[in-house]
Amino acid sequence: MDYSSLLHMREELSLLGVMIVLLIYDIFKSENGKTVFQIVALLVVAAHTFANIVPRDAFEIAGGMYTYKPIHTVLKSILNIGTLIVFMQSYSFLEQPENRIKKGEFYFLTLATLLGMYVMISAGHFLLFFIGLEMASIPMATLVVFDKYSRKSSEAGIKYILSAVFASGISVYGLSFLYASTGTLYFDDLATIITGTPLEILAFVFFSAGLFFKIALVPFHLWTADVYEGAQTNITSYLSVVSKGAAVFVLFTLSVKVFAPLAGQWKPLYYVLAVASITLANLFALRQQNLKRFLAFSSISQAGYIMLAVISGTPLGMASLVYYVLVYLFSNLAAFGVVSVVEQHTGKLTIDDYNGLYRSNPRLSFVMMLSLFSLAGIPPFVGFFSKYFVFSAAAQQGLYVLVFIALLNTIVSLFYYLKVIKAMFLTENETPAASIRSSLPLRLSLIICTAGILIIGLLGTVFETIGSMSFGL
Repeated sequence: MDYSSLLHMREELSLLGVMIVLLIYDIFKSENGKTVFQIVALLVVAAHTFANIVPRDAFEIAGGMYTYKPIHTVLKSILNIGTLIVFMQSYSFLEQPENRIKKGEFYFLTLATLLGMYVMISAGHFLLFFIGLEMASIPMATLVVFDKYSRKSSEAGIKYILSAVFASGISVYGLSFLYASTGTLYFDDLATIITGTPLEILAFVFFSAGLFFKIALVPFHLWTADVYEGAQTNITSYLSVVSKGAAVFVLFTLSVKVFAPLAGQWKPLYYVLAVASITLANLFALRQQNLKRFLAFSSISQAGYIMLAVISGTPLGMASLVYYVLVYLFSNLAAFGVVSVVEQHTGKLTIDDYNGLYRSNPRLSFVMMLSLFSLAGIPPFVGFFSKYFVFSAAAQQGLYVLVFIALLNTIVSLFYYLKVIKAMFLTENETPAASIRSSLPLRLSLIICTAGILIIGLLGTVFETIGSMSFGL
């Protein structure tokens, strides 16, 4: 058998090489090498990101089990940037005495989940897709329980792994029905064989449940707030952005490529899930005081907005989805970065703890304000443009009622996002927080996120470039 075709898997091989280099370095590093391990890791991951940022021509290998399109490089590069920012924000956390010995484990497990997402994105066969899904899910469960001596972390890990196991089991059960009714699991073949029989519809519903869990759509969201609160903040930010971005892209691809004959069934289903996710998440977010739970319900709501692009099922929808993931990455990681640094230095996590934060930490307050404005979709910040594009994709397909409901919910979301901003800038605090001095990598990560929030929306070429690669998916 000729294995030379596997060399075309450039992104996967490059990431695997990064993992091996860091693993060997972690095992054999000297005492002096321990002090610069994180710097080496950041540089290697950055090199991997920039080395694989240029798209190539489309191809497929392994009999069509692995496929590549230029849009895959765009999404993988976005996930790489998100992972790199999370690593930068984790620098101080991993330098704490109780975590220094686990630096290598953190990087290896995180990159292992990223490798699984790569495989999911490029899969052309459900078997390879499921392998990628499990490669991403199992290390993620380990990361959630990274602080094994924390009761909340252990509880979060148990809830996540049990939910993930049931979701994976249901998905595999659905795939067994799909194979029984069609005789194949190749994406290209299924698109021509599926006719919409009851068994095929049931297979689709069961299989999709696993992706709905990863995206945290209502009613598959019940694990989200507890896991976000219990896991370390940096791990929560990775889970909220990188993992969700890969899952929603795959859902779009499978919906329009494999299950296109079932569009009459999945469009109404996605419609209900989008409305429920946006509305219920907004209502629950109004009641939150803990900022990690607050951002958890915000994340569920944002997933509902992304579903508008999925429902459209058009190239504009694909471009809007990828652009939304890019924007959401910078906005959400900026918010989690501020929460992380405040938590590490003060141990405080509630909205009331942020009262008067602007007086002692104006820069952190400014970054938090920008991120929340962007998540709320307030112009001229980049979140406004991302929502505009997903609304346009849905409106193009005549889904005016759905767009109207989403717009109403955007107004509701303004209330709870502005509540945090009001606490930082307008509410007095008798005992204001001390001035916080964060690490250089974390400050750099916040600068990158701030630049993304302020600049990307003004660069029309970003969306145009993504759109040019969305045709022919």
